[in-house]
Amino acid sequence: MNGSFPSSGFNFGSSNGAGNPLAGVWEAVEQLRSGFEQRTGGSRMARGDVRAAVISLLAERPMHGYQIISEISERSGGAWKPSAGSVYPTLQLLADEGLISADEQGGRKTYSLTDAGIAESEALAAKPAPWEGAGQRGGSGSSHLGGLPKAGMELASAAAQLGRTGTPEQVKEGVEILEDARRRLYAILAEG
Repeated sequence: MNGSFPSSGFNFGSSNGAGNPLAGVWEAVEQLRSGFEQRTGGSRMARGDVRAAVISLLAERPMHGYQIISEISERSGGAWKPSAGSVYPTLQLLADEGLISADEQGGRKTYSLTDAGIAESEALAAKPAPWEGAGQRGGSGSSHLGGLPKAGMELASAAAQLGRTGTPEQVKEGVEILEDARRRLYAILAEG
């Protein structure tokens, strides 16, 4: 794809669609995702960023893993949502290092800092929180995107849902809305 979106828009009418105008929506979702990842450098953060984020959040209050993931996502404005596959191993590592402890209540572990973890959090307090630069880490040009990648992915997800569950009339209306949105986005570029 060489780093740019197709000039004709996304391929919602893939030839393998057997009459379904949204048959190519998953291909379009992939085009959208990969296009934004190329522009923003992806949404992956360094391993140390997850560690620092977990310690910083636990310095504020005890939390369970899902709360940590949600807080990071919220504080980064949606630019960084770490996976459970990065947060839970980090929590285990921090527990192994004696920086956090876990208290299990109702089948859910709530993590809090130990004295050693508090000392670690104080050392981190002098640095900016890892989520503060999440939108800018992709290099030059990515900070201006704001919420555009998230909004684009949410739009693609809604289009996919419409393609799976909508009536033919709803799908037709959805295609018209998407085509209008594409034209309006290009019109914004033409103004500048």
